[in-house]
Amino acid sequence: MLHPSRRGGGDPARMYHVKWNAFRFVEVAVTEAMQRRPRADGQRNRARILEVALQLFVERGPEVPFTEIAKEAGVGVGTVYRHFPAREDLIEAAYRSELDAVCAAAEELLEALPPAGALRTWMDRFIDYWATKIGLTEAIRAVVAAGGNPFAQSRERLDDVVGTLLSATAAAGVTRPEVEADDVVVSLSGIAMVAGVLEDREQVGRVLDLLYEGLRTGP
Repeated sequence: MLHPSRRGGGDPARMYHVKWNAFRFVEVAVTEAMQRRPRADGQRNRARILEVALQLFVERGPEVPFTEIAKEAGVGVGTVYRHFPAREDLIEAAYRSELDAVCAAAEELLEALPPAGALRTWMDRFIDYWATKIGLTEAIRAVVAAGGNPFAQSRERLDDVVGTLLSATAAAGVTRPEVEADDVVVSLSGIAMVAGVLEDREQVGRVLDLLYEGLRTGP
């Protein structure tokens, strides 16, 4: 005698549930894939908007029209407003994107270079960050006037980054272990402010070399 499941194709109710579960699995998978794509597209659009806005704010000041930012970024102006409803939101986010980049550069350099090279190269990157910060001065004033605080936790983050670099160089026997991260950040900030006046990158590089040599262990 044949098993009931082998008669006439099996239990119709059971087959229905199997097909329904398979359908639901495919439906959920497709829905999740469709949701992931807009999120990825949105992240790319946001990053591109910030990149363009940062450049235009530095070059032309805080009153650059959103329509121009959207055009340069290759998105609709509605996309800009969706991510950044107010101009101050965009200015602050643009500044913080540059802060994020200079902080992330430390780990990237430590992965690519020996600790000594990573520290010295990051010092150059810090000067670029500061130059952008100075270029955003007028735009940042608008954020502060509106009650924002774009510099919140900036110093702490930079101290942490320099601390990571100094830990690596000290462990490698390159820099003195007693060097304080905050002292290095203050020194770099002073050099960066002077660099904006000098406009001579070679001289800035020599001054950075002097600071770097002062951090090193004995001869």
